[in-house]
Amino acid sequence: MSVGHTAVTVLPVSSYAEEDCGIREVLDRIGDKWSVLVIVELTPGVRRFRQLQRALPGISQRMLTLTVRRLERDGLVARTVHPTVPPQVEYRLTDLGNSFTHMVKALAEWSADHRDRIADSRRAWDEANPGSDVR
Repeated sequence: MSVGHTAVTVLPVSSYAEEDCGIREVLDRIGDKWSVLVIVELTPGVRRFRQLQRALPGISQRMLTLTVRRLERDGLVARTVHPTVPPQVEYRLTDLGNSFTHMVKALAEWSADHRDRIADSRRAWDEANPGSDVR
């Protein structure tokens, strides 16, 4: 596979599983819907908890709390608590988290470039498979 001018070797998933290198666990975290969206929201800079929550319609307070804690545990997000009443909590990407943002941007660009083709494909598939529960 070639990305830009750089050759990229992609191993089959079975190779990663055989090596038990932890790749699945990392992909589960960064491939999670909310994790990616939190990273996108933190890319411009520091955000408070409520700012993140407002920027992510549909996320519950509990899910946002779990997501930022998991990202913090993985070293992608740093959390700062300011000693105010009530406490003010801010989140920012770490250097490791920032190193991931170019891939998220590339994925978002690919999605935008191909959304019409994917929508057309879905419509055609749905028409050919009426009553299917695949959505």
